[in-house]
Amino acid sequence: MDSKKVGVVGAGTIGRGVAQAVAEKGMDVVLVDTSAEQLHGAISQIAADLRTQPLLTGVRRVGPDADVLGRITCETDVAKLADVDFVVENVTENWDIKSGLYQELDRICAPEVVFAVNTSAIPITRLAAVTGRPDRLVGMHFMNPVPLMRMVEVIRGHHTSDETMAVATGLLTRLAKEPVVVDDLPGFVTNRVLMLTINEAVFCVQDSVASALNVDRIFKGCFGHKMGPLETADLIGLDTILNSITVMYDSFNDSKYRPAPLLRRMVDAGLLGRKTGQGFYDYRIDGNGDKS
Repeated sequence: MDSKKVGVVGAGTIGRGVAQAVAEKGMDVVLVDTSAEQLHGAISQIAADLRTQPLLTGVRRVGPDADVLGRITCETDVAKLADVDFVVENVTENWDIKSGLYQELDRICAPEVVFAVNTSAIPITRLAAVTGRPDRLVGMHFMNPVPLMRMVEVIRGHHTSDETMAVATGLLTRLAKEPVVVDDLPGFVTNRVLMLTINEAVFCVQDSVASALNVDRIFKGCFGHKMGPLETADLIGLDTILNSITVMYDSFNDSKYRPAPLLRRMVDAGLLGRKTGQGFYDYRIDGNGDKS
């Protein structure tokens, strides 16, 4: 099935990135969020990203930015997804929210439509079980920033069909992404490793082993990482980090996934990283994070 119209649910950082990436490749997008304000902010950010992207990549886009933006329709009603060919879901890592949404999508969308779950840790098979199309669900874990990151972790659930895998990987190829297929266990590969690293880095700050700045300096200087784990946490969002590692803690019943108390306290305080202006670094002055 050749997807011509893609539904994107959730207009946060990843959702708007997916919408931009799809629209840039000439497909129509229906971007859905419960908040009109969030949708307005997403379109404004996409417009800004389209202006700056050629400076970061050195590649100039064919055609004006207005053409890309014109292919994105914003809606607050999920029923507007009734005529899409493919859905990418990007809502928060919360079982009740996700499972309720998939039951609603199952009623609204045509039976042949594939649902791509953009999740950090919730099992694809578990979500598929709340729908009448378990063979049409697949995990599609995009990395931030979506338009610039080529690799996508694709998770095959227990019932995911070969046809669904072909549709999903075909869409990613059209988006100039490289799919890497993994099995369906909480956290998959990326977050099973990354969230543990970030959580342990938070423990290092909490236990006064090192400052956030020095933790990140060590990872960049010793291992050649472009970003340290706490800079990465601020980029992802500390609430997302906490939700993801909590899912793994509950799923594996293993104490190694116990969230650091400092992480919980920062989330409770609203210090979520770049999106709130403060996390392990302060982004309120120039947006780059005060690392003095």
